[in-house]
This record gives sequence, structure tokens and C-alpha cells, in this order.
Amino acid sequence: MDLVAPAAAALAVPSRAYPVVLVLGGARSGKSAYAERLALQAGAATYLATSEALDGEMAERIAQHRARRGPEWSCVEEPLALAATLVRVSDPARPVLVDCLTLWLSNLMHAGRDIAAESAALIACFDQLRGPVILISNEVGAGIVPDNALARRFRDHAGRLHQDIAAAASAVVLVTAGLPHILKSSNR
Repeated sequence: MDLVAPAAAALAVPSRAYPVVLVLGGARSGKSAYAERLALQAGAATYLATSEALDGEMAERIAQHRARRGPEWSCVEEPLALAATLVRVSDPARPVLVDCLTLWLSNLMHAGRDIAAESAALIACFDQLRGPVILISNEVGAGIVPDNALARRFRDHAGRLHQDIAAAASAVVLVTAGLPHILKSSNR
């Protein structure tokens, strides 16, 4: 059974020069593993990591992700300048997998950046890409309303970002319990 076949069609039939696929899911939903399998259908891929190892627990998570990936991956780390980095590293022969947008969003908030402007720049860069891109993000809006203003702002920014990217993307996949649900594909 090919777990990535439904979204793979989006990589083959882009709505722009190169496809952009948004993969959403909750924590430990299987979204990263799914997106990695999708990216590797090209044989090799670039992993664009937005996380920073600011504590031991995050350093361990990063190490686990690296251990899961093999030599067919190259890795670029960029916590803030996502749009410019995507344009720079995109390549028709190597899909770029961005892991993840919600960490990028929290980096932007921590740095005091203009979220709306950064999000608009990310979406605007899609037409400048020289290869396919897969964006991973955590779906955080399905739970309870957070009890503090910072968490509510984060949830609201993430929801708007997801809606804007989903509208511009070639395909959108929601992964739940390791199962991909195609929400949007370029051949629909």
C-alpha cells in the first residue's frame, strides 16, 4: 500500500511552475514521516529545519529527526528567513521539506517580527520557487481556547497562516494517526 500516492499526484500536476504541498497534523500524528516519504519520491531532498536547539529536550528531538533521515537528505537550518531561504535552496531535482511552520511562527513571535508581513512574503515566494516544496505545520486550532494571551495570539496567527497557505498551495494533506486525508489536490 502506497501511503503517499494521493499527495504524490499533487507533486506531478502543479498549479504553478512547481507545487507547494501543505501537510498538517497534530503532535505525533505522523505528519513528518508522511512528508518525508512524499519528498523522497524524487530520490533525494533538502530538509529545511526551522527549529533551534534552545534546550536539551529540543536538542534531543532534533537528533531523533536527523537519525531518522538518511544520506539522501541535505539539511539547511533557518529559523527566521524562510522565504528567502526557500527561493535560494529550491531545486527542480530535490524537493524542499520545511519542518515546521509553527516553529517558524514561534521564532518570528519571539524575535518581534511582523507576522503578517513574513507570512505574505512566504506565500509570495511560491511563484519564485525553482522546485517543489512540502511545508509541515502543526494544527493547533482544534483544541481548547488557550488560557493566556500569548498562546491565543500564536493559535490565531497559526490559523491565519494555515488558511492563507492552504489557499495558495497545490495540495493540502491532514495527517491523523499516520493516515493522510487529502483536503485539496491540484487535480480536483
